[in-house]
Amino acid sequence: MKALALFSGGLDSMLATKVISDLGVEVIALYIDIGFGGKSDVDALLKERAEKAGASFMKIDVRSEYLRDILFDPKYGYGKNFNPCIDCHGYMFKVAKGLLDKFDASFIITGEVLGQRPMSQRADAMMRVSMLAGDKEDKLILRPLSAKLMEISTPEQEGWVEREKLHDISGRNRQQQLALAGKYGWEDYQSPGGGCLLTEIHYSARIREHIRYDTFELEDIEILKFGRHFRLEDGAKLVVGRDEADNTSLEAIDCSKYTLFELPVIGPTSVIHNDATQREKALAAKIAISYAKSRKDTSYEVEIAGQTFEVTPFASKKEIEPYFFDAK
Repeated sequence: MKALALFSGGLDSMLATKVISDLGVEVIALYIDIGFGGKSDVDALLKERAEKAGASFMKIDVRSEYLRDILFDPKYGYGKNFNPCIDCHGYMFKVAKGLLDKFDASFIITGEVLGQRPMSQRADAMMRVSMLAGDKEDKLILRPLSAKLMEISTPEQEGWVEREKLHDISGRNRQQQLALAGKYGWEDYQSPGGGCLLTEIHYSARIREHIRYDTFELEDIEILKFGRHFRLEDGAKLVVGRDEADNTSLEAIDCSKYTLFELPVIGPTSVIHNDATQREKALAAKIAISYAKSRKDTSYEVEIAGQTFEVTPFASKKEIEPYFFDAK
């Protein structure tokens, strides 16, 4: 018997995976990458945690489809920020259900806990998720941490797993999960409530600002994660790194509609939209050099897209404020 687990690497998904793998079921932990899981590459950590929970690990990239089908037109709307949680969960289950035959698996498990999250983990929300996933009749979704509080699923009905060895956890108090983690000797797991950037006010504000001026594409997911953000005179986007980590991340992004430029002195890596006008490029050079180790009475030559702009730093950061957009 084999199952697919929706796996985030957080404690609940680890526990759900461990409960089922301990029942003798082979579990494949699927990390379904929608692009908004965080700012760093955690594939190695996810694989390590999946193996600790008794599962193999697989990453599924659905970023393009998620942008096209879910993010900007969710049937059940958004949560507090830009998070379409019900639609997102339903989409992930639908993806996993479509992979059952490929992996010769019989059912799907998830670490969801009844009543833990106000938008997506209420009983009625879980029913909507099942409907979006096309699982209302099949009942192939099993939530091992709350199964005893829920309608019996097909894996339980068919005897693929023993219902008595599942759990009856509910609510936002995580003491039972922490006790289980202690039982397994786990100390390394994601903090409660960690995860999706779409639930964060700062990142969500950046999305809303961005789509007022431009289409949202794959590279924008990454661009919006880093740096200081500016909207220039004619509407072009400028992003200026805050620190070495930002600089490294911006340099690593595969940009097709942005141009990356560096400075002749120690300072931030920056990117500017390819459609920027000449005056916007000159302004971008002036803004970027103002955040560098530069002298306010000195001119610097900054190259952007093969053109050289001679600029001096702003006398004061207050002069930059009219262009500055950042939720931080």
